[in-house]
Amino acid sequence: MHRTAVSVLLAFQDGGAFAKRVRFKEISNAEFPVAENEANKIMHIALPVGKTNVLIANDVSGSMGRTNEHGNRSKISISAESRKEADKLFNGLSAGGDIEGQIGDSPWSSYTGMFRDKMALNGSSNSTQNKTGESNC
Repeated sequence: MHRTAVSVLLAFQDGGAFAKRVRFKEISNAEFPVAENEANKIMHIALPVGKTNVLIANDVSGSMGRTNEHGNRSKISISAESRKEADKLFNGLSAGGDIEGQIGDSPWSSYTGMFRDKMALNGSSNSTQNKTGESNC
């Protein structure tokens, strides 16, 4: 049985509450159309673990191009206390790699950027601080 990162996270949940769960259909618009067969896939899901850690996962939409088990399986997420710190982490860790999503405001109310570093490790740098400096958690 093929298991996605999201199904593993759902199994790990064990009664905990997700901080966020965003399906592709929730962000569908004219600039980002979502196919009907992918509308219920998870674009972003976050499960707090302990006081400061969060496990995140997402399904991979076919519209994002070719997918493979090894390249889309996991990401390392680094949480920053501020947007400035998130920018510093993002710029430093993505240097020499590929930027998959420029850092900025996300549909799930955090400030996030995604990249594949020069060693091909998938990662994201994020902060829950909104534009006014308040936390979205």
